[in-house]
Amino acid sequence: MIKESQLPGYGLPTLAVFPEPWFEKGFGYLMYECKLKKDGSLGWYKRYLKEDEHFKADFYNTLDEAVKAAEESNESLSREVDTLSISSASKSSICLKVEKAVTVRKRRLLEEHLMLSEAIKRNIENNLVEPESVVVPDDDENLRSALIGVLKKTPYVQLVRLTRYGITLLKDDRKWVRAEHTKKTATYCYRERIARGFGYSGCTHWGKTKAAIRSMLLPRANKLLQLASVKRILDEAKSRGLKVVVLGGFVFWFESKSNVGWSVKELSESSSSDTNRTLWLEGTILSKNHGRIVVLPYIKEDGSHVLGHTKNSPHDGRALPRHKDEYVELPFEMLKDDLMFSLFGELKYE
Repeated sequence: MIKESQLPGYGLPTLAVFPEPWFEKGFGYLMYECKLKKDGSLGWYKRYLKEDEHFKADFYNTLDEAVKAAEESNESLSREVDTLSISSASKSSICLKVEKAVTVRKRRLLEEHLMLSEAIKRNIENNLVEPESVVVPDDDENLRSALIGVLKKTPYVQLVRLTRYGITLLKDDRKWVRAEHTKKTATYCYRERIARGFGYSGCTHWGKTKAAIRSMLLPRANKLLQLASVKRILDEAKSRGLKVVVLGGFVFWFESKSNVGWSVKELSESSSSDTNRTLWLEGTILSKNHGRIVVLPYIKEDGSHVLGHTKNSPHDGRALPRHKDEYVELPFEMLKDDLMFSLFGELKYE
């Protein structure tokens, strides 16, 4: 039996919580606690709840349940910083870091949830699985049945974790063979359900794979501009003087010159994943070029503010520069990331 003193991060103050997919189980979400370590940095630790005399992981079956529980807990946890015996300046700094840490996790989780949904939709016509064509180790009927259940939903995957049977299977030509059944391959299996739906492997560099998927989804994001609900959101933003609206991993960008109007750009990965930066939500974006990627304003570790800007990815070459008289400096607004998921759901997939 686990003692309370043996729990991860024991004795450290909890400042926020947020869920992560339970890779090893293959489904559901575990809640993690953002704790302030003795050196002043933040760390994430698996959250345990006491039940009778035992402790068990804080588990949720669905993403909605997990995110709702986290947001409710964070309302009260947001006051924990005030109880710390540190200076006001340090409290402000920690609050910014905690907000950033939660934002990063939420954006990543919701973006991957959206990507998974789109991966399944893209392959909806390939969901017919012929049981006799599914060859598994030792011709085990239980494994075959469990694998077919996975393939009916994600027929494109080539790496599957069957937690109930303690086995990970890899597709080798026309048959399935045993693969390493470890924490590392559990993560690969989670990513495989997303990546393989777009023609990539779940075992390759995850940042590069997601950047490629984002580019593939850009034309679909552009179609959002045709939706009445999106037009209303953008019209309201424009009426308030805003010409940049950040939604999920995309940026709706308005330019009046040459009647360009609203267009869609990608949000830089560093805007949500660089732990040495804190998003500066009241800054502006200065565009000196026609880059397709937007980097949001941020605060460096030393406290200095950096304006947002536009750029191209390293593989695109240098972005076409604007004439100095055509530089644009625009305020921006970030909307709830889960709105992107519901908006994508309004689009009919071709």
